[in-house]
Amino acid sequence: MVRRTASTALPTALPALARALPPRLRRGGAVAAGVTVTVLSLVAAALPAPEPLGIGDRLFPTLGNPGYDIGSYDIAFRYSGDKNKPLQARTVIDARVTADQLDRFNLDFAAGTVRSVQVNGMDARYERTGEDLVVTPAVPLHKGTNLRVDVRHTSRTKGIAHGAWVHTKDGLAMAAQADAAHRAFPSNDHPSDKARFTFRLTAPKGITAASGGTLTRRDRAGSATTWTYRLAHPMATELAQVSFGRSVVPRRTGPNGVPVRDVVPRDQRKALEPWLKKTPAQMEWMERRVGRYPFENYGLLVAEARTGFELETQTLSLFERDLLTSSAYPSWYKQSVMMHELAHQWFGNSVSPREWSDLWLNEGHATWYEWNYGAGLGGTPLTRRVRAAYGQSDDWRARYGPPAAPRAAKDGKRSEIFRPTVYDGSAVVLYALRQKIGKAAFDRLQRVWVAEHRDGNASTADFTRLASRISGQDLGGFLHAWLYDRKTPPMPGHPDWKQAEKPKRSGPQGR
Repeated sequence: MVRRTASTALPTALPALARALPPRLRRGGAVAAGVTVTVLSLVAAALPAPEPLGIGDRLFPTLGNPGYDIGSYDIAFRYSGDKNKPLQARTVIDARVTADQLDRFNLDFAAGTVRSVQVNGMDARYERTGEDLVVTPAVPLHKGTNLRVDVRHTSRTKGIAHGAWVHTKDGLAMAAQADAAHRAFPSNDHPSDKARFTFRLTAPKGITAASGGTLTRRDRAGSATTWTYRLAHPMATELAQVSFGRSVVPRRTGPNGVPVRDVVPRDQRKALEPWLKKTPAQMEWMERRVGRYPFENYGLLVAEARTGFELETQTLSLFERDLLTSSAYPSWYKQSVMMHELAHQWFGNSVSPREWSDLWLNEGHATWYEWNYGAGLGGTPLTRRVRAAYGQSDDWRARYGPPAAPRAAKDGKRSEIFRPTVYDGSAVVLYALRQKIGKAAFDRLQRVWVAEHRDGNASTADFTRLASRISGQDLGGFLHAWLYDRKTPPMPGHPDWKQAEKPKRSGPQGR
């Protein structure tokens, strides 16, 4: 909902006064500052009390903000070398106004101190409410106009519930999924508003700073170095990756000349190399099934940290070191998890969910390719794995909701969406769909899906329409039952498959 208050709450002369300011008063200087402060004070006094907004996502209702569409972020972080101290930061957002008029607007931001905010070069008033930063510009903004927001702030790295920063043995890494990016930097923290990103990362001597995208320059000033990275494709905020550590960056070449670079602890490079060198072949395996890799580069950020998950941060997937180096996990399993995060670069990163209830499209597909790849390496055969998950599907639906309608939290609590129903339960849906339409149509659906929605957002309804088009069948009723019903439908081709009488209790899932 867009808040349009100027015509009702503001004195009618005030917007005209603000718009009528001559250029010399809209720029810097003592006179302009005084007029700006006066206008801001009058505008703020006329507006109702600020409140957290959101775009109405069923699972995260206060995330995202109406009234504008972000085109790019330019984010600077300065790391002191002490991972417990807040980072000095600056976030510059370029956006376009989509509301008829914005007298003020919200950004998602928590867990940091704001020092100043400017809008289109002029000082702006700001307030904090909930996990929102509410900004009142000096001049009301109108539909179709450019909006540049410059926020100087800190980014707290310690003591944040569900925060974005992970403490590693030698520094920091980012894990912002699903709703943590705004606890590191001001943003429109919802995957429906993808944007281009630039990161400018400053760190002391001996520390390597890395992010997703391509390193475009490196500047030394005294004992500090600033690395500048740019991502060539739009990205959802939850997929941002930034790391600071005593790292090295091994490089190799993937299919079609795609650069592959990893970021790994210096003393772990030799131990990790047997796994890192598998990435190009894994990329080729995926390309044979769904088409060319969709981004400018890829690699693994291997962190010495205990997270309990791996994460498909765009172009630089986050991995726990122990997963790859521990002898407790068989080789086929490690490689299948690597495939899971790689598959996400197509499913979830290039094609992002329109709302969080569409998460099954990310995790179901990544799990599907994880299962297929693992089976080819001597792991659990695909049909056996699907049948086992099918037997638990009714239990998962009862506990967590069906795949495309995860249960939302109540009483203001945070929704926990990474549950078995959107992983294994959703891969079971894809198996059922392949049984229904046949392997040839299913394989074509995968390719067309990622090609038609590349760099964009897509929904469950979009997937249903495309599946119907590709197969020549009306799949609306079939997929609705599999994705939304409380009970799991019979599996096509397997009338003997039943739900388990005493379902096993599954532990936490990865991402």
